[in-house]
Amino acid sequence: MELRDYQWEVIGPALEGKNIIVWLPTGTGKTRAALYVAMRHLEMKRNAKVAMIVNKVHLVDQHYSKEFHPLLKDKFKIIPISGDTEEKSFFANFVKNNDVVICTAEILHNALQSDSEEKHVELTDFSLLIIDECHHTHKDGVYNKVMELYLEKKLSGQRKLPQILGLTASPGTGRASTFEDAVDHILKICANLDTWRIMSPQTSIRDLEAKAKQPIKQYDLVPGRNEDPFGNKLKQLMMAIHQYLGDFELSTDFGTQMYEQQVVELEKNGAETSDRRKRTCAVHLRKYNDALFLHDTVRMKDAYDFLDEFYIDEKYIKQSTDATNVFLCRLFIENGKTLLELSGNLRYENPKLIKLEEILKEHFQDSSNSHGIIFTRTRQSTHSLLEWINSKASLQGLNIKSAALTGAGFSNQSKHMTQNEQKEVIQKFRQGIKNLLIATSVAEEGLDIPQCNIVVRYGLMTNEISMMQARGRARAEDSCYSFLGKSGGRESKRERTNESLEELMNKAIKHVQDMPEREYEEKIKDLQQESLIERVMKRAKMESRKKFSAADVRLDCRNCSAAVAFGDHLRLVGNHYVNVNPSFDVYYEEYTGPIDLGKKMEDWVPGSAIRCRFCRAQWGMIMMYQGATRLPILSVKHFVLQTPERSYTCKKWKDVPFLVEQFNYNEYYRNNFSDSEDE
Repeated sequence: MELRDYQWEVIGPALEGKNIIVWLPTGTGKTRAALYVAMRHLEMKRNAKVAMIVNKVHLVDQHYSKEFHPLLKDKFKIIPISGDTEEKSFFANFVKNNDVVICTAEILHNALQSDSEEKHVELTDFSLLIIDECHHTHKDGVYNKVMELYLEKKLSGQRKLPQILGLTASPGTGRASTFEDAVDHILKICANLDTWRIMSPQTSIRDLEAKAKQPIKQYDLVPGRNEDPFGNKLKQLMMAIHQYLGDFELSTDFGTQMYEQQVVELEKNGAETSDRRKRTCAVHLRKYNDALFLHDTVRMKDAYDFLDEFYIDEKYIKQSTDATNVFLCRLFIENGKTLLELSGNLRYENPKLIKLEEILKEHFQDSSNSHGIIFTRTRQSTHSLLEWINSKASLQGLNIKSAALTGAGFSNQSKHMTQNEQKEVIQKFRQGIKNLLIATSVAEEGLDIPQCNIVVRYGLMTNEISMMQARGRARAEDSCYSFLGKSGGRESKRERTNESLEELMNKAIKHVQDMPEREYEEKIKDLQQESLIERVMKRAKMESRKKFSAADVRLDCRNCSAAVAFGDHLRLVGNHYVNVNPSFDVYYEEYTGPIDLGKKMEDWVPGSAIRCRFCRAQWGMIMMYQGATRLPILSVKHFVLQTPERSYTCKKWKDVPFLVEQFNYNEYYRNNFSDSEDE
């Protein structure tokens, strides 16, 4: 196995058994360097066992099929385990019978916490733990949950813990704006990973530069629309909703993140106070704000279609007779014809699209080998851009073969891709069947995709890590990295800020690398102790929130305030919260066919999506448990929790103020089905 000089340099301490973070740019062979460490570890250490954990499912198969299996298959047993494989149910058995396990961090964490003999493992079962994209080891991320278990064992004096090897291209600054805070962020990541040193090339920098050529960066900034009657009309309708609402403190900075946060808070307040007028108006205002985002990103037509689809669902599917809903539907319908006419007027089309067309023509005109990625903010804008490219006559003769690549997580709000669909798109891109991806952030990290000669960050406002990861995709000879945005807009200002943050990150890492060994070790030890204390306090705080009896907490539909369940009707099945009350089906209806999650689940398969029988608001989906039992999985964000003290709205079940019992299938079956079968 051949390595370059800079790879040998950075893995030196790892070959000696030390915990390190390997910091190398995207595309310079971090995985290959880690593979060599794993191979030598298995060869030199008795009873060695290696786990490589990743943060995205498709990376499991990628690391297995592209690196570990081809190069180690003749010497060692390697197995990939991800969310769409059945092996995770017998994780402990496969760990025992293999030398290298490649899995998602979620699967490893679940196995560490599991009571099942077939599934449970200990960290001490492994002698080397490789953490891909290790900059995610902070806060409540699953990487950090794994490392919290590690640090608790270490600080309690336990030995034989695995060696840690972290891999990253961009540790970031953790939202720091000062050098001191950036240094603190880097040190916290080092403490979380129990790192001896961050390793980057010092003596072989020229070798690295020869491999990691930087693309030409250009700012493709365009002016806003000279006239914007469509956008002005949307804002006019939003003002009409403000007037209908009455005297509420809402800004008129429409189409911004700040305004979105305000209407989210308004909706939350309306739900908790059972003020349906306030809550409903807030939901509709957010849709208009989303439409303004789309209008600013893609075509007026896309913004109109987005709203039209929403109001078709409101008027003809939900068929609500609530006075506020009737007013809001009428407001859109009465102005829909005007909006439709304005959306088709090319005089007012988006200047960003005109510039994007120029960029695509430049880079696909003369080369049949061109590959590119357009990064955009949302799933909705991804699909809208794909439709625009496929419908643009001027682009059809350029051999552009485009495809969308978005997240695999199920969402009621937008289209999602299954993991198999993601794999298929990535494979076609590697093979050249597709040569242009329109992608959300899912394509920024880790993917083994062809070297791109054009990468476009399309009106994005993200952090320095996203900027660096996206830029790292432009690795072909004379490649170009374009930031396309509005001249003087928030996005272009953020991109400039990201460049400064990248410089700040580099300085902070250099400072940490140059710290005297004793000072560094004392700082890491102090941060680990502080982290342990914080975790204890956080757990105590979480427990203090569980102050109500489950039977004393009622669940009301967030949309119509109908009382539909009590907390003691809920049970926890794996990571899912279900309602086991046999009479619960009188409160909901199924409105789709079986949902395709694109992966296999333990003991259950997904059924239909469900919604409130009274107002048709979405609630969750059906779980077909152990092939027979139907259990409704509920999303807590769709409910208001009525307690003896006050009303709560929660984003996640872990925040609810009562304890939810684990699901006992045998007891449930005995209580609800055994008698009728005996008869």
